[in-house]
Amino acid sequence: MSGPRKVGPVLATVLVAGNMIGSGIYLLPATLAAVGSITISGWVIAMLGALVLAAVFAKLAQLVPAAGGLCAYAGEALGPYMGFQASAVYWFSCWLTNLAIAVAATGYLAAFLPGLTAPLPATLTTVALIWVFTLLNIAGPRAVCQLGWVAITLGLVPILLVALGGWWRFDPQLFRASWNVQHLPAWRAVPDSLVLVFWAFTGLESASIATSVVENPQRNVPLATVGGVLLAGAVYISACSVIMGLIPAPRLATSTAPFADAVHVMLGATAGLGVALAALVKLSGSLAGWVLVSAQLGAAGAAHGLFPRVFARLDRRGVPVPGLLIIAALSSVLAFASMSATLAGQFGKLIEVTTILTLLVYLYACVGVWHYAQLPTTAPEARAQLRRYQPLALLAMLFCLVLIIRSDATLLALAAITVFLTYPLYPFVMKRGPRIGQPPPKGACAFKSDA
Repeated sequence: MSGPRKVGPVLATVLVAGNMIGSGIYLLPATLAAVGSITISGWVIAMLGALVLAAVFAKLAQLVPAAGGLCAYAGEALGPYMGFQASAVYWFSCWLTNLAIAVAATGYLAAFLPGLTAPLPATLTTVALIWVFTLLNIAGPRAVCQLGWVAITLGLVPILLVALGGWWRFDPQLFRASWNVQHLPAWRAVPDSLVLVFWAFTGLESASIATSVVENPQRNVPLATVGGVLLAGAVYISACSVIMGLIPAPRLATSTAPFADAVHVMLGATAGLGVALAALVKLSGSLAGWVLVSAQLGAAGAAHGLFPRVFARLDRRGVPVPGLLIIAALSSVLAFASMSATLAGQFGKLIEVTTILTLLVYLYACVGVWHYAQLPTTAPEARAQLRRYQPLALLAMLFCLVLIIRSDATLLALAAITVFLTYPLYPFVMKRGPRIGQPPPKGACAFKSDA
C-alpha cells in the first residue's frame, strides 16, 4: 500500500506562506503609522532576516528533527534550564499574542461601535472577548475548530483586497508626505520599526513542518521556505504600503480598523464595514484557536515536568480547563496593565514584548546548529551539512540580537524581567522532576502560525 501523497514545491510554498499570513497584520499599519511609510525599508530588512532564520530552522528540522520543536533544540544545545526557559518564554509569548489579537478584534468591533475607541471601554471589551472565547473553548472545542474554518475563508479578503486592489487609489504624494513622521535620520527611524514589523513574521518556524509532507525535501523544503517567506513578505509590504498611500499618517495612527478604513476610501462606507466584519470574524477565529493552543502548550509543558501540574489537568474531553482559566485571568490583568491612549499603542506594546521573547527562543535554537554538528550521534552527512550552515546560523543570531537590542528600553526591561523570573522557578521544576516515563525536561514548544 502506497503512503500518503506528498506535495510539490508550489503547494509547500503556499503552506508556509499560509501559516504566516494571519491576523498579525490587521492592526499593524496603524501602529507603524507613528513611524511613517519609511517602514517599507523595515519590512524588507525583516523579510530578509526571516528568510535566514527560516532556512536555518528548516535545515535543523530536516537533519535532526526534534519532537519539542525550537525549545527542544535550545534544551539539547544549552542544557535543561535553557530548555525550560525557552519553553516558559515561548508559552508566555503565545498568550501575549492572544491578548494582542483580542486588542485588534476590539479595534474592528469599534468600526460598528465607535464608543469602544476610548481606553477603558476598549480594555473592558478586550477582556470580555478573552473570556468569551475561553468559555467557548471550555464548552466545546469542536465549535472553535468550525469557527476557524470560517475565519480562514474570510480572513484573506481584507488583506488581498487592499494589497491588490488598493493600488488603483494609491496616492504617491500622500505616501511621500507620510515617509518619516518623526523626522528622524533613517538609521534611527528604520530600526525603530523592525521589532514591530517582525511580529508579522513570527511563525516562520512553521516552515520546518514541510519536511515530512513534501516530496524530495532536500530540494523542495528550502525552495518552499524561501518562497513562502517571500510570498508572505510581498503581501505584507504591498498591503501596508497601499494603506499609507490611502490614509494620511496622523489619521492612520488613530485608526482602530486600518483595513476597513482603507476599503472605505477605495469602495465606500458599506464595503468598509463589510471588510471590518470579515476581519472581525478572522480575528475571532484566531483568538479562539490560540486560546486553546496556549492552554494545550501549557498542558504539554506540564506533562513533561516543565510547568505546574495544574496545567496538565484535563476534563473528560481532553480540554485543559484550569489552564484556560489561568491564562484568561493573567491576560485580563495584562490587558489593564498595558492600557494605552489608543488601541494601536496598546497593540504595539504587546507585539513588541512578544517579538522580543520569540526572538530570544529563535536565538537559542540557532545554537543547535553547532551542537548537532559536533554531536557523535548525528549522522556524518548531517554533520557536514550543518557545518556548512554555521555562517548562516551566525547571521541569524546576529539579526535576532540586533532586533532585541534595538527594542524600546522599557519593553526590553519587561521582557528581561520575564526571562529572569524563570531562574527562581527552575529549582521547583527540578525538585518535582518529570512525569513517570518522561525524559528529563529539555524544552517543548509548538510553532506559531497565523498570529
